[in-house]
Amino acid sequence: MRLVFLGTGTSFGVPQIGCSCRTCTSSDPRDRRSRTAALIERDGRRLLIDTPPELRLQLVAARVDRLDAVLYTHAHADHVHGIDDLRALSLRQGAGLPAYGGATTLRELASKFPYIFDPTLQAHPGTSRPELIPHPLDPGVPTMIAGMRVLPLALPHGAHTVFGYRVGPVAYLTDVKEIPDAARAQLGGLEVLVLNALLARPHPLHLSIPEAVAAAQQIGARRTFLTHLTHDTPHVELAAGLPSSIAPAYDGLVIEVDAA
Repeated sequence: MRLVFLGTGTSFGVPQIGCSCRTCTSSDPRDRRSRTAALIERDGRRLLIDTPPELRLQLVAARVDRLDAVLYTHAHADHVHGIDDLRALSLRQGAGLPAYGGATTLRELASKFPYIFDPTLQAHPGTSRPELIPHPLDPGVPTMIAGMRVLPLALPHGAHTVFGYRVGPVAYLTDVKEIPDAARAQLGGLEVLVLNALLARPHPLHLSIPEAVAAAQQIGARRTFLTHLTHDTPHVELAAGLPSSIAPAYDGLVIEVDAA
């Protein structure tokens, strides 16, 4: 199994528009953080998690030419507004892409992008549109998707609920403020845990870096990677201050995972 970090930045992205801070002007490529997304690959099958605004560039950089399904964490703009870039893949594959997520998230997507999800709206002759087939998931109920056992977990993001996903030995949790006991009970024995870690200071909607470290240590995965990072801390500095089993992710990072 492979985990590919397509994007690891917060909603502003890094560099942030109009900013000349040390991270935004850094020459370290790990400090260039597009909006958050990831791929999970196993036995030639691919699951995409979220469709951020830079999706086209991310998929081109990762040399992705096909997908088996899309998993959505929630419907905030920085996680979904690259959805039209799936058009190239649904056209290439000649079939609709299955899109999974919570029922509320899928309803929000259908409301925002009716031309994708409303079957009565057809593309004008000579043009095309993305083809996505929605499949609502229930939290805590595992589902086989593209030959992989996917367990959706309901997690708080302020007043909203987002879905994290456990796929075998990998769990991907982003835009969460805390890990409730019920979700934590489903995260034992992980090889790789991915957690959002926004800032050194507390934030009302996201885990802070210290909170993410504490949650990672409680969960006890062999390796934890932090994502949804801001321009507040350069990669090298953030990495130097973390425990040995925890590291900041960066765009393009590929993690090989023993799925046995």
